[in-house]
Amino acid sequence: MFTIGDFARHGRVSVRMLRHYDAIGLLRPARTDPVSGYRFYEAGQLARLNRVIALKDLGFTLEQVRSILDERLGTAELSGMLRMRRAELEDAVAAATARLARVEARLRTIESEGRMPTEDIVVKSIPPVRVAELTGIADGFGPEHIGPVIQPLYDELCRRLERAGVEPAGPGIARYEDAPGGGGAVVVHAGITVAAGARGGEDFEIVDLPGIEQAATIVHRGPMDRIMPTAQALARWIGTSGHRSAGYARELYLECPQDREKWVTELQEPITPA
Repeated sequence: MFTIGDFARHGRVSVRMLRHYDAIGLLRPARTDPVSGYRFYEAGQLARLNRVIALKDLGFTLEQVRSILDERLGTAELSGMLRMRRAELEDAVAAATARLARVEARLRTIESEGRMPTEDIVVKSIPPVRVAELTGIADGFGPEHIGPVIQPLYDELCRRLERAGVEPAGPGIARYEDAPGGGGAVVVHAGITVAAGARGGEDFEIVDLPGIEQAATIVHRGPMDRIMPTAQALARWIGTSGHRSAGYARELYLECPQDREKWVTELQEPITPA
């Protein structure tokens, strides 16, 4: 038998909480001294305490917890509920992490306003190129919309090219266009440079991208979810240099090692005289 203090310590709860559970009939002591009123618990009651805490963490009220336990919820059912709750928490953490990354990116963008870009902006012509590509739709053009669409497209494209025996002949090239119907959605084209003689398969498309007569280009270093300061530096240059944008910038993935902090990407935005 454990005193209430020992039982609370082993169960990682407070004595006050155990007293409350006793008062509402959720977890009664195994024995209460009729003279002193001291509560004593058995080791086997830790199992019920663990279920109480787990169900509370799932969001159930104490009344609901008591109803569930009185119906003798099985281990498998409880484990399933906990796994579901764990998945919900993992999704919440991932969403919060993504929001934090967007806030940090926006903060860097604000802090870089008015500064000269650390990389030179170069105006050059872009030659035509043949790519194998897959296409998807993103809800918007922000990194939080593009990232979840373009990465699976590239993963799948690489698998399909390997299955078809098509070897990449150069870097990846992503391009974008407004989706039909408006609403802010964007068509995402995830492409990989292939040889001039490459032919398409049943599950990917071969596209001959036209050259760009004039493109303002800038190099971005680091992961693509931090692209905004670089992209807006390019936009400010275009807006103040006597040019105007002629469409979405292409993304030329020059280096894409496992460590995304070491990624090197060239933005190639078509321009015309203002």
